[in-house]
Amino acid sequence: MPSAATTKKTTAARARPSARSTAQQAATDGKLHMHSLDVHAPVHIPYFTPGDVVANTQAMTSKLPKLPKLPTRDLLFYGGLGTLTVAGALDWPVALAIGGATAILRRGRHE
Repeated sequence: MPSAATTKKTTAARARPSARSTAQQAATDGKLHMHSLDVHAPVHIPYFTPGDVVANTQAMTSKLPKLPKLPTRDLLFYGGLGTLTVAGALDWPVALAIGGATAILRRGRHE
């Protein structure tokens, strides 16, 4: 009959796998085994709610200078002029001259 010390050693040896058997298991199943340490530290991450975004946008746009509103007719004219330039029907210096002259003539007429 084995002594109590011998029984303890053999039981402990059976309970913990050897380094070789763990390495063989990792090689055979193709998975990497790793440990991680979970640390629960207070980390403050700023974020915006939809209400914050709306409030910030309204606050910033109220500080911008007021721009004169372009009438729809002017917007269509300059948009069409830009479209013709991009399409290649007009060269950009010609489109710039037409747009500038039109703006000067219309401003002189309104004043």
